[in-house]
Amino acid sequence: MRIKHSLLNIGAGLGNQLIITLLSFVSRTVFITYLGVEYLGLNGLFTSILAMLSLAEAGIGASIMYSLYKPVAEDDKNKMNALMRLYRNAYLIIAGVVLVLGLSLLPFLSFIVSDTSIDHVHIIYLIFLLNTVAPYLYMHKNSFLNVCQKGYIVTGIYSVSSILTTTLKIAILYYTQNFILYLLIESSITIITSIVLALVVNKMYPFLKDKPATDLDPETKKGIFKNVKAIVLQNIGAYLVLGTDNIIISSFIGLAAVGIYSNYKMLIDISRTFINQIFNNIYHSVGNLVANESKEKIYSIYKVYRLINFWIYSTFTIAIYIMLEPFITLWIGSDFIMDKSVLLLLMLLFYEKGIRNAITTVKTTSGIFHPDRYAPLIQAAINLTLSITFVQFWGIAGVFLGTLISSLVVPFWTTPYLVYKKVFKLNILKYYFVYGLYILIGVVAYFITRYSTSTILADSYFSLFLKGLLCIIIPSLIYTVIFCKSDEFKYIFSISKRVFYKFRTIKVSHTTNRL
Repeated sequence: MRIKHSLLNIGAGLGNQLIITLLSFVSRTVFITYLGVEYLGLNGLFTSILAMLSLAEAGIGASIMYSLYKPVAEDDKNKMNALMRLYRNAYLIIAGVVLVLGLSLLPFLSFIVSDTSIDHVHIIYLIFLLNTVAPYLYMHKNSFLNVCQKGYIVTGIYSVSSILTTTLKIAILYYTQNFILYLLIESSITIITSIVLALVVNKMYPFLKDKPATDLDPETKKGIFKNVKAIVLQNIGAYLVLGTDNIIISSFIGLAAVGIYSNYKMLIDISRTFINQIFNNIYHSVGNLVANESKEKIYSIYKVYRLINFWIYSTFTIAIYIMLEPFITLWIGSDFIMDKSVLLLLMLLFYEKGIRNAITTVKTTSGIFHPDRYAPLIQAAINLTLSITFVQFWGIAGVFLGTLISSLVVPFWTTPYLVYKKVFKLNILKYYFVYGLYILIGVVAYFITRYSTSTILADSYFSLFLKGLLCIIIPSLIYTVIFCKSDEFKYIFSISKRVFYKFRTIKVSHTTNRL
């Protein structure tokens, strides 16, 4: 059942992401053409600032979601209801806190956004603030569907919403070039979508509208509040590591530089989002697994997850590193290309964070939040110190070099140590041996792929597509040869065969019924 739900969620997510990606490219092209790189920079800057304000939510959602896995697995409706009531009330408070914090920044906008020709900056900021606050009113409903492994419903509703929003925004930019109207459309549809999703959840799970028969037990409350404190510290640290790049670039280099970087970020984020459609849905299956299975079973599934994680992230890293600059040149021109060292650092960050995805999933779904609560703050202090120092010597590359060093100094060590000690109860050296082996295999795959595709000039979209296809196929063939005898590969292959035969059976049955 876990596999079935995961596959449904993954299929829905990938289909949705493909459509949204195509529309995003059209939208970004129209955005750059009619508004320019400065508006692009402002968009990225305000997104980063409001991500900082969203730290008011840090910890609450993740902790309550973790607490929901067991009652959902046991179909304990009263406890689910009590937790959801707590979840809803917490998010109402969060929405109010974010709104107040956001409004308190208004007097300081002129210091953050300097030397710009953009009009009505304060109005634009207020609309961004509305877009941030509104989803909190219904976010607990989304989370419940995800915990129940019904994320494909959320994906379906958001797919329709995203397609409608993006299409309308493209039309507004094309016909009016009005950035404020562009943002208002997004706000309106976001609010409507949240309301529709809440109504769907209420219809599917009517018991959530009832008053819980009993309050949460003291032990559950204590666990939630303990985890909240830990996750708050972790999320604050995570933001200071990953969310301050645009602010540092804007402050030390300029808003236009943020705009140019935002194209790289958009393409990398699209790739990460595609991958996350797979792993976010597996995440909730792992949560269900942790709540019900032995440590041996969890470890065996983790190894499968680890191989899939390496396979996908290393393949995407190779493909993006080879393809990103030719794509941007063909898409919007060579004026939007940054120094090669920036791309190298961005891809190292992409791979390093991505390759930890499997171990991080086991950590969070096992409820390990408290022991390393200060680690992200230590990482953040290292990151900010190094990034602000390095940006003055090496520009944008210096910002990302500081981020990479801070990642290697802290979470690279702490996350696997805690999981292997508390969940698997195994020697941590096993983790680093496999990690090192995967890096070696990935580097070899990169050089073979680079050499094999070097003769293809990406001077048209067809040749670019061909080169990109080879960048996916070649590493996959190499990994198939290397891993085909492993238990993890055999497990993945057996699941793939089951899915294929099931799909074929459904297709044949459907065809027979039609005849």
